[in-house]
Amino acid sequence: MKYLIKYFIDFTVLVFLYVFVFFRKWRTQGRDRLLVNTLMYAYLSLVLYFTMMPVVVAIPFMLDHPYKPMNLVPFIDVSLGRGDFFRQVFLNVIMTLPFGFLLPLTGGKRTRFGVTVFFCFLMSLGIELLQPFFDRSSDITDLITNVIGGVLGYGLYAIFKPVTFWVLERLKTR
Repeated sequence: MKYLIKYFIDFTVLVFLYVFVFFRKWRTQGRDRLLVNTLMYAYLSLVLYFTMMPVVVAIPFMLDHPYKPMNLVPFIDVSLGRGDFFRQVFLNVIMTLPFGFLLPLTGGKRTRFGVTVFFCFLMSLGIELLQPFFDRSSDITDLITNVIGGVLGYGLYAIFKPVTFWVLERLKTR
């Protein structure tokens, strides 16, 4: 029960930020912007949930445990049979697919392939560098597979761009 309260506090903070800060701003920009930005916010909240939560309650205790250095040998867990391929690789790729798809939609025409990959790399690097402070492990394999997921997500964006913009245009006219 105590563990659920920690998650509830983080969830409450995320909902509060959305309702009282972001929703008010995005609502004035039109339904298309509200949809895309809300999807990105929900996605980033889920990434936070799966990679670092609980955060708010854990901040005072970030330095109460030994720092676990990042594993810098790519795919060592997979090659040594520690962990499973599905969890180590596939789920990390899947986790950042939406980022590669949604970032160009939130950033507009200036967000091209290189910018998307760069920001996907920065997001993943930030997660991997912060995870040890929340008593979680970090791994270079996660960084590599997250960037691959961002690249594949951008590929899906490029493929579905006409359909996506058609839907967003319909939201503008309503």
